[in-house]
Parts: sequence; C-alpha cells; structure tokens
Amino acid sequence: MKILSCLQPGNLAYGEAPDPIAQPGKVIIRVKHTGVCGTDLHAYEGTQPYFSYPRILGHEIAGELVDANGAPGFRNGDLVTLIPYFSCGHCIACRRGAFNCCVSMNVFGVHSDGGMQEFISVPAGSLVAGEGLMSEELALAEPLAIGAHAVRRAAMQPGELVLVCGAGAIGLGIMEMARVAGATIIAMDVNEQRLAFCRTKLKVEHTIHAGNTNAAEALRAITKGDMCTAVFDATGNLQAIGNGLQYVAHSGRYILVGLQKQEFHFSHPEFHKRETTLMSSRNALREDFDQVIALMREKKIDPVAFITHTVSFSEAAESFSSWLQPESGVIKPMIRLY
Repeated sequence: MKILSCLQPGNLAYGEAPDPIAQPGKVIIRVKHTGVCGTDLHAYEGTQPYFSYPRILGHEIAGELVDANGAPGFRNGDLVTLIPYFSCGHCIACRRGAFNCCVSMNVFGVHSDGGMQEFISVPAGSLVAGEGLMSEELALAEPLAIGAHAVRRAAMQPGELVLVCGAGAIGLGIMEMARVAGATIIAMDVNEQRLAFCRTKLKVEHTIHAGNTNAAEALRAITKGDMCTAVFDATGNLQAIGNGLQYVAHSGRYILVGLQKQEFHFSHPEFHKRETTLMSSRNALREDFDQVIALMREKKIDPVAFITHTVSFSEAAESFSSWLQPESGVIKPMIRLY
C-alpha cells in the first residue's frame, strides 16, 4: 500500500508498506479522507511537542471498515471514524474515566503512524459509526469533538459571553459547540480572512483583529466593561496565551486548548483578583464524539463548511508548505485517498 511519511521537519515522502494484517482486538480500515490539522502542520514545520520522526501523520480519519474482525456492532463495509487517542486503561487518569489524558497516551498520527496511508489497523474499541454521514463530514468529527470537550470542560451556560482566541479549525469547532450550548461568541485572530470566515460562515456577530486594534479595549466595548466569563485559547501562541488573562471577567474561566512547547506566565495579582479558574482541555472523550455526530446528523452543525482545500493523496506532499502560509486562506485541508 502507499504511505506518506514525514521523515523530518520540512520533508514529506511517499513510500510503500505492506498491507496491515488482522490481529486480535484490531480492525482494518480503508482510509477515504484524512483531515489535516494544526498538529500535522506543526509536525511538518518541527514545532509539535510530543513528536518524533519519521512518522505517518493524520488522525482525522473517515474510511470503510474492510475487516471488522468481530467488533461488536460493526460489519465490513461500514463507514467509520475512530477516536485516535489510545489509552492504557489502568493509569490514574483512565481509572477515573479521563482516557483523553492517559499517562501513557498514544495518539494516532503523533506517537504512532497515522492515517496518511491506504489502510490502517486500529483497536476495535476506538471505532465510531458514521452511518448517514458523508465521509468528508465524518473526518471532521475529531476536531469538532475537541471543541465539544473544551466547552463541556468549561461548564458553559446559556447566555454566556465567550471569547475564542484563534479562528483555525479548532477555534471554529469551539465556537460552534459554544453556540450550540447557547453562548454568544466573540472571535479574535490576527488573520482577517479567518475573521471574515467567522462572520460569513458561522454568523459570529463580534470579531476582533488582535493585530490591528487594542484587543482589550475592543473587548471592553463589546462587553460593556464586563469582559468574558469564558475565554478559550486555540492559538497555542505564547504571546496570545499570556495576553488572554486580561480578557477574562472577574470570576471567569480561562481554558487553554492550543498547545505550546514553552513555559507561560501570568501576573499573579491579575490572576488572583479575578479568582480565575484556569484549565486545560486535551483531546476528547467518546461522549464528545457522540454529541458531535448527533449534531451532524441533525444538521445543527455543518462541518463541510470548514473545508477550504481538498487535494488527492498524490498532491498532498507538495501542498503542506502552502497550507502554512496565512495568505492561502486555509482553514481545513482535506486529503482524499479514494
């Protein structure tokens, strides 16, 4: 079968590998679509934590189940996706049901080879059914589930005024799930194309260009001085993370979803006087996938609207560098394998 490997930062190469063979407890999927996310792009540019080379990228998967291998509730030919976070099942986090932050986490496409290949073998317990959806929709269940998990972590209440910093695919997913939860959304980014996408595609009423305006003053005007009871960082940018605290209302929550390699710091008096709740949100749980897929089936969210670039598998390697350029207007690239 054909594979696409990231050999080292900036170097993607096609190759051949044996087709996977059925193993106990595992199933085989023929990959139809693979979404490209920030994790993949950061791995390509060499800025992704928890990463080693060479690696076959890709964890946003939709495909055809070609060997169900007795997986309960599934049969050959089913359209499926997977929960790409393989947990140990027995560490302190897993014992508490927090499989998304397992001590020995193995993320498909990060710690082990991922979906940029024709066939994949994955644990049967990771399967998620995609009946009634298009393959392109189903491939976006994972990034939307990350948004669903972050919003659930924040215990969102209807009517809250929420700021999402970063209007990439993860940020858009947070916006959509916060909207479903009944919040009013403010989007912040330094890319006007992405902010325009928020206004036109997601109908976000308030957007702030953090590079062209005093973001704190703009936010104060929108919120009539209150600031936001929940602020999500989906940038992973060190400066943006540091700036985010000033946007949090007194008694508010600050949820870090984007990932940064370096240490960050806040003014303790500013943090303390707000009685700020600081939390991270990592990956997602099955209930988040179930929520997202139900919303897709009910047409309450439209993941296909996120897809700005679609290429064939043979075109993928040459496209990565352009997807790193802000002027490309990329939100969500999608690779079509067949």
